[in-house]
Amino acid sequence: MSEARVPVTLYAEMTPNPLTMKFVANKYLLIDNATVEFNSLAEAKGHSPLAEAMFQFPFVDSVFISGNFITVTKTDNVDWDFIMMEVRDFIREWIAEGKEVLILMPTIEAKSEEEQAVRKAFSPSEYDETILDLLAQYVQPAVENDGGAIEYVGFDEGVVTVELKGACSGCPSSTATLKGGIEQLLKANIEAVTEVVALSV
Repeated sequence: MSEARVPVTLYAEMTPNPLTMKFVANKYLLIDNATVEFNSLAEAKGHSPLAEAMFQFPFVDSVFISGNFITVTKTDNVDWDFIMMEVRDFIREWIAEGKEVLILMPTIEAKSEEEQAVRKAFSPSEYDETILDLLAQYVQPAVENDGGAIEYVGFDEGVVTVELKGACSGCPSSTATLKGGIEQLLKANIEAVTEVVALSV
């Protein structure tokens, strides 16, 4: 006897990044505030069967999964008008059939050696908890609404380093958000903060 299909609704939302589209489901795909991003088929292999399948589309550049949504970044040689329905239907069918979205969360070891080196350069600081609280309360909800995520990397000599994921990664307006929003927020609440920068490797 075949398993009953789960009724799934999925709608597409534009994001501030013209290359990304947010696909929101009526059920959670990841729990406990987990987020995961894959920038290539090689990264997705063994971790996310859904992301692996998505990379079979020639126009998919990256796949970001968080909570109840998936943000897909496309290559710039094709317009969303031509591919949005196809991508939406594919994701909806995948979820409705009860197929695995994520089977193994990637570890930091799976990241590039350069990125590992950058992350290891940060020692724990007395400001970590306050920065994490401020980001969780004031920044993360807005960023998630735009189909992305922000991850705190570390604090060193006044400089806060964060990693932007999903729609926020490579978004033309992310620099304005970083400097005008996040930097101002942290500076206003923590005297020791002088600047906020995005992780670059």
